[in-house]
Order: sequence, then structure tokens, then C-alpha cells
Amino acid sequence: MKEEKTKIETVIEEKSQEKKEEKYNEYVKENTPKKSWLWNLCKAFLVGGLICVLGQILTNLYQIIGLQKETATLYTTLSLIFLSILFTGLNVYQKLANFAGAGTLVPITGFANSVAAPAIEFKKEGQVFGIGCKIFTIAGPVILFGVFCSWILGVLYWLSTMFF
Repeated sequence: MKEEKTKIETVIEEKSQEKKEEKYNEYVKENTPKKSWLWNLCKAFLVGGLICVLGQILTNLYQIIGLQKETATLYTTLSLIFLSILFTGLNVYQKLANFAGAGTLVPITGFANSVAAPAIEFKKEGQVFGIGCKIFTIAGPVILFGVFCSWILGVLYWLSTMFF
């Protein structure tokens, strides 16, 4: 008799758990924002394109004031990094990223944001254990795998020149 109660209690608990999971899944489905992939693609393309257009405008302006093309492109890179860090500090870059998604990952601005954001976030923990330890939490893996892949490709290139 005691075993039957235990089996019944187990079945009741399982059904109760299933109902809870169903209610939770319905809640998540109702409250998850619906986003159109096409609209997201358009926003990313627009914002990423505008960042690139800004870079071209800066390059042209630097050349107009008399800098050589190579120097102008270096100043453009520095300007885009500065603007990215400035907008990250002012919390504008995050709002733009929420709107545009992957469009803000244009390499130089996205990378600068990925370094500046943790530095700003962990500043309150101190210079060493806050900023020093956490500054590359996002960008670190990118740097690591970039260097590692470059090394692998370098070795493969070297081997190909040895045998061919």
C-alpha cells in the first residue's frame, strides 16, 4: 500500500513539474521580443556602412588638410578608436549596438569597444584587479586565436616554401 502511494505521489509531482515547465515556456514565448532577421540585417548593414562612410570621410578630410594617404589612414584609425571609446564611456555605443547588432562590429570600432567596456565596468575594483585583470575578457580570446592562427599559417607557409 505504501509503495502505491509513493508511485501516485511521484506521478502527481511529475505532472505538476510538467505544468510548471509548460507555464514557464508560455511565459518566455510571450515575453521574448519578436525580431525580423531581415530588419536586423538591414539595420546592421546601414550602421556598419555608416561607420565605414565616416572612416572614409575622415580619411578624405585628413588628406584635404595636407596629410599623405598613409598618414591620413593612420589618423582615421586613431580617430575611429577614439570615437568608439568615447561613445562607450558615454554609454552611446551600447545603445547603438542594441539597435544595429552586428553592424557595430566593424573591426576597429568593435574591437575598441570590446576593450574599453570591461575596463569601464571593472574600474571600481581597482587598477590591478579591476582594469588590469578584466580589460581583455572579451578581446583576449580574439587576440589569442588570431595570434595562434597566424602562427599556424606562418608555419604552413614556411613548410610550403621548403618543399615546393
